Amino acid sequence: MTTPFYPDGNVYFKKLEANVERYSRTPVAGIVVLGSTGEAIMLSDQERREVLKFAREAAALAPSRETASPKPSDDEQPAQATLPYLVLPAHHDVRASDVHLRRLHGNLAAAAERGPTDFPDLLLTPGVGARTVRALALVAEVLHGAPCRFSDPARFSLAHGGKDRHPFPVPVKVYDETICVLRSAVDRAKLGQDDTLFALRKLDAESRRLERVVNGPAFDDFISDEFLRSHEYGGRSVFGWELPLAVRRERPSAGRK
Repeated sequence: MTTPFYPDGNVYFKKLEANVERYSRTPVAGIVVLGSTGEAIMLSDQERREVLKFAREAAALAPSRETASPKPSDDEQPAQATLPYLVLPAHHDVRASDVHLRRLHGNLAAAAERGPTDFPDLLLTPGVGARTVRALALVAEVLHGAPCRFSDPARFSLAHGGKDRHPFPVPVKVYDETICVLRSAVDRAKLGQDDTLFALRKLDAESRRLERVVNGPAFDDFISDEFLRSHEYGGRSVFGWELPLAVRRERPSAGRK
């Protein structure tokens, strides 16, 4: 959920409360506060704590989409429907402790296994295609996963990175390809052709199956590889476009980490 601001840069808490109430009336499984669109990097530590506290209180008071509060008896406290919410860690960077590595390995393995069968056209684009299928494995889990699968929300930032280079620069080419696949899936479904939507569902199911038996890279190695190949994926952040490693070594100020 985005963090609303006044024109002078102060947090617009009344609007934040209205947003929580509005989202509570939709079929969302929860609300992520100060996530990739929450402008956390623009807030002080005190402001982050206030936003989390305010959002938590607003969620507890917000009416549920499905549950109406029953009329309390004289000796009962008023019942309140609560909305599930996620409390993110105080640090902004994504750390190994924030990610269930077993689930990430399942996502990666599912992308490698289902990619050639369900997304062959994507794989015609060297490098970017395979990386896009990996992103789709995480997107598919967001679409089809149960709430219990969202206990490590930081893992989903590994699909498309972050504009502040946390956990790594946004791979613009992969981001665009992902949007194209999802847009095509929706358009085809409107015509009664739901093969792409079904492929995404299979990708999610395969991730859950494989996570029990596969191994994969260490978290730090995974992040290092993303930074190493960022320029191939059209990596970009608020600091600009990512350059090849050789260029960054010659120009240390060309990249930040």
